[in-house]
Amino acid sequence: MAADKNTINKNVLALSSLEGVKCESPFSKTSEREPMLVDSLTKVSNFLNISAQQRKVVRLKLGPQVTQHRKWTGSLKEVLNGLKFDLDSLNNRCPSKGTKMGRQIVYSCLKFLNEISGSSDLESASWMRFAPKRAVSSSDSHKWEDVLEMFNDLIQCLRSETGLQLRVTKLEVMKEGLAQIKNVLVDNNIGYKEARRQESLVQKKLSKTLGHSSRCLFTLLQYYLYGIATDIEVDIRGGIFGVGDDNRFCLSMGSILTSDDEKIVWGGIKQLDKVLGLFKFVWETAEMKGLLEMQGHLWCLGAESRKLSYRGKTFFVHGISL
Repeated sequence: MAADKNTINKNVLALSSLEGVKCESPFSKTSEREPMLVDSLTKVSNFLNISAQQRKVVRLKLGPQVTQHRKWTGSLKEVLNGLKFDLDSLNNRCPSKGTKMGRQIVYSCLKFLNEISGSSDLESASWMRFAPKRAVSSSDSHKWEDVLEMFNDLIQCLRSETGLQLRVTKLEVMKEGLAQIKNVLVDNNIGYKEARRQESLVQKKLSKTLGHSSRCLFTLLQYYLYGIATDIEVDIRGGIFGVGDDNRFCLSMGSILTSDDEKIVWGGIKQLDKVLGLFKFVWETAEMKGLLEMQGHLWCLGAESRKLSYRGKTFFVHGISL
């Protein structure tokens, strides 16, 4: 049985007496014990108290990195593959007109993206990609607008499907980027040099137009760092706390687990590792002053309290007492 909020609060507040917890009064405020959905750079920057000037630095540094053509197409395919998994499951159990149509569109869109991804394969030497023998007219060439139209059709036919709201929301998020590059050519028949030019144009347009608050830019960052295209939910948001002198800080966040099973514990640790790593990446990109250490805390009913290390971070497992 899951512990109620009062029980969680009581156990979280007991942290101040734990050996090895370096932070000053972690999770002592009610707001620090609330959940948080991490879905934008703005939310991360607000959490880290990053100034407006530093946010410009973050955007200017991240834009060209996360909008590379391979990262862009990869993130789109990641979004569509997640949707494909859910649609296949729904169509096996309780198919509807919307899920059947959506599945067809997803497969068509993935086929299209796989074809254009082949044009940017670094293993394909330039001499293997000849210019077309005939001039390719604008009516023969594809544009990113074709993908945008498929996303619009997907949203239209899946909007009312129960259980797919998060997937549809992510399609809406990625539409922002597609709208910015809809007039850019994407075609294997335009020759190697022209294909490279169009791919560079995609990167330039996306890095210039996707602002700091863009959830599309944040999704690209998630894919750039971890190969995922989903937002991250944190059960206990925590905060940044002082550690000794003025130039050391500790970022603490927490998770509530349903079982003390080792696989679940390590799954929780890996999830926290991603969000902690994301926040530190933004901290360092913003050139924030001070050393930022990271700690993760996991609560589980009946668990044996222990300290674990993963990828240079410290994680505390806490047993919940009713």
